[in-house]
Amino acid sequence: MDGVFSQVLQVGGRSNSLGRTAEVVDAVVAEPVRLRELLDCVHDQDAWVRMRAVDAVEKVCRVDPGRVAPYVEELLTTWTTSDQASVQWHLAQVLRQVRLTPAQQERAIAWLAARVVTTDADWIVAVETMRTLLVLVDAGVVPADVVAGLVEVQRGHHSASVRRKADQFLEQLRRTGG
Repeated sequence: MDGVFSQVLQVGGRSNSLGRTAEVVDAVVAEPVRLRELLDCVHDQDAWVRMRAVDAVEKVCRVDPGRVAPYVEELLTTWTTSDQASVQWHLAQVLRQVRLTPAQQERAIAWLAARVVTTDADWIVAVETMRTLLVLVDAGVVPADVVAGLVEVQRGHHSASVRRKADQFLEQLRRTGG
């Protein structure tokens, strides 16, 4: 695929459509050097381009987390400052797929915990954040009781789906000794 990713990612209307995101993912998988171009799209003026770009980065990460790993510091510095829900939930997804240094783990846990310390989070952000925190519990990176306390908060979320997920995650934590 020739062209600038930001232009390609504009195509798809102004709905939650992912537009041509799959084409961008395929292009980056075929030419890993283009990941930089895709990452730059996360800072685009257009919120839809940003949403599609972070979705594409997460999908590239699914294919090969090692491709995204060199950019974790950048993501923890720039994506964590975004108040766009799609950036936040995709960052939560990426953080559970890449290998983090101990310092990165600390920063990631602090950022994730801040998303679910209250029930104000977007429902997808809340669910993906809790899911990532459970992965970090399973990896022995964060204590189960700390995560259980955060998940317990989400049992009061305005979204019924978040409340259901929180109940499921608490049960999972109980089964694993949390």
